[in-house]
Amino acid sequence: MAVIHNAELRPSKLAAISGWLPQQRWSGVAPGTTVEQVGRFRFDDPAGEVGVETYLVRAGSGPVLHVPLTYRGAPLDGAEAFLVTEMDHSVLGRRWVYDAVGDPVYADVVRRAVATGGHEAVLERADGSGTFDGEGSAVGSGSAADSPAVTGVRAETIGSVTTVATGHGALAVLRVVGTPVPAGDHLTATWGDGEHGVVVVLLD
Repeated sequence: MAVIHNAELRPSKLAAISGWLPQQRWSGVAPGTTVEQVGRFRFDDPAGEVGVETYLVRAGSGPVLHVPLTYRGAPLDGAEAFLVTEMDHSVLGRRWVYDAVGDPVYADVVRRAVATGGHEAVLERADGSGTFDGEGSAVGSGSAADSPAVTGVRAETIGSVTTVATGHGALAVLRVVGTPVPAGDHLTATWGDGEHGVVVVLLD
């Protein structure tokens, strides 16, 4: 499960994403554009230290963009190029928000979901009062019994695909939903009224 706090965030996640996307060549988002969320889902960090959340957003009538993020309580060494923003969380304090392709925790949990046929985390309320309704889902196509641990990553973006070397195969993170899908087990996201698309592929 992913534990979710009822908290105030400054800046908000969508404001941070809207400010970051125009700097990414693959996004096609112009400066000053506010994007809207069409879906989102989380994965669970087994260590309980890193928040792993994927946003699916759209600017106007443009394509759906795939924006995976990680949230940390301290800076991630060597990941300065992937920092999206620093954020004040009214419960957890200062948070460092990263483009998840540069975070080994993201690669580890997503590789596992893809390889083993896993799915998004249940959203548990931090006060113990139950769960939140999801705003999207994701499921892997693989059937492996387990996935090797990922402890380091190297990410390179060409066009609208970021290839993340993990030491156990590479993940192709499709930044624009609808990008041609390479061969391999994959993660399919679903949002809205049943819209769906492949967002990550585990390359052979």
